[in-house]
Amino acid sequence: MKKTTSVFWWGIGIVVAFLIWGSIPESVLPNGNTANVTNTIQTFLIDQFGWFYLIATTIFLGFAFFLMFSKYGKITLGKPDDKPEYSYISWFAMLFSAGMGIGLVFWGASEPLNHFNNPPTIVEDAQTAEAGSTALSYSFFHWGLHPWATYAILALAIAYFTFRKQSKGGVISAILEPIFGDRIHGPLGKLIDIIAVFATIFGVATSLGLGAIQISGGLSYIFDGIEPTFSTELLIIVIVTILFIGSALSGLDRGIKILSNANIIFAVLLMLAVLFLGPTNFILNSFVTSLGQYVQHIPEWSLRLTPYESDNSWIGDWTLFYWAWWIAWAPFVATFIARVSRGRTIREFVTGVLLVPTIFGAMWFAVFGATGIHMEYFQNIDIFGDITALGEEVGLFAMLSQLPGGMILSVLALLLIATFFITSADSATFVLGMQTTNGDLNPSKSVKLIWGLIQSATAAILLWVGGADGLGALQTASIIAAFPFAIILILVVISLIITFKKEAKRLNLDNKPETPAKKTGD
Repeated sequence: MKKTTSVFWWGIGIVVAFLIWGSIPESVLPNGNTANVTNTIQTFLIDQFGWFYLIATTIFLGFAFFLMFSKYGKITLGKPDDKPEYSYISWFAMLFSAGMGIGLVFWGASEPLNHFNNPPTIVEDAQTAEAGSTALSYSFFHWGLHPWATYAILALAIAYFTFRKQSKGGVISAILEPIFGDRIHGPLGKLIDIIAVFATIFGVATSLGLGAIQISGGLSYIFDGIEPTFSTELLIIVIVTILFIGSALSGLDRGIKILSNANIIFAVLLMLAVLFLGPTNFILNSFVTSLGQYVQHIPEWSLRLTPYESDNSWIGDWTLFYWAWWIAWAPFVATFIARVSRGRTIREFVTGVLLVPTIFGAMWFAVFGATGIHMEYFQNIDIFGDITALGEEVGLFAMLSQLPGGMILSVLALLLIATFFITSADSATFVLGMQTTNGDLNPSKSVKLIWGLIQSATAAILLWVGGADGLGALQTASIIAAFPFAIILILVVISLIITFKKEAKRLNLDNKPETPAKKTGD
């Protein structure tokens, strides 16, 4: 292997150490096992620094909107004559698939139904019209502008410094050189990059495990005789690992792009099928109403805590958890988005990354969430009962089973989950390769192979040791990394402001635009 760095070996060392720790039974370490320790730390951070997560994500969103309308939007992510590598469709498909595609499938029906039955404190009663509208609006909020603004800011910084300033691609520490100068090339820079790798490894490995649980749960719900056991989950992980490693080794322009385009096709087909087979008029009315409520309440919900209430668990379990999770995922998603965005202007980039996935995500939750709520509110079908009894992973399948052609729709949903699963893992091997090879934009096949195997092995071992609890400890550990990384992201904003001011002065952007790059096809 060539070009591996100390960050590569630190990353592997952290994974191995965590797996050894996670394999120790609770009977041996009753108070020091991974689940107890990580949950204690995470609870402390959410309780004591929830305000910080809200302020940080609000800053990212505000800065993203500022860039969309500022003079800096004229700057190209690359040389002035660089052209985009991918068409709009392929670009949107890849950033969306890497960002949160599998999460939308997992939570599309389950989250709104959760909020409908256990609403936030701003709603007086569950299972009411108000609870239904707020359930969809809060789902829009959790998966909308705030997470994509977090991704957009870091992705913009990586793309700008990589393609414009010729810095080391995918190495987040390089972005902070305008603030720290040459000190960033020492231990400080290594620490920043290790935190990014830490969050990426654990976040993606968790998603692989949870993806295996959802596919296993879906197969069990649809087909009699298939049990959601560890053996089933392990077989799924092995099959998916072979597929995503094969895709990763085939290169960015073949494997990831083709799968991402397939993801969008399958997702749109499933969404349209549910839209027209379900309560179409109710879905469209709910989408418009909830979207208006979301836009109206963005300022309020962005900074909403409940200091005067004895129970702050809803905000902590949902909004604060999500904000920490998106921050933890930012190194992975942003690095990949940056890699496929060369040649676009800052305005084009921020607008595309911020608005397109947000609108699509809102449509997705409206279709699947409103359909599930309609079944419970008007038809007295207890979808949430299945979720409570069997787990969040069956929410989608429980809802689809009530529609005409439910079996066909469920099989299509499984196929969609599998392709999103493969694409996310595929993208992660690419990103980890970049992060741990000093920013190599095309990491070697051996490095990608190693990271692919490590991710899958991590998910499999933790499923074997503790099932969903083991993966929960891994997920919590990843979210703990979000706290220091949120500070890093704020420094990224400051670094971009410093650099853009110098760039605007050098290019005289107040008086003339930079020559924009022409769009190109695939």
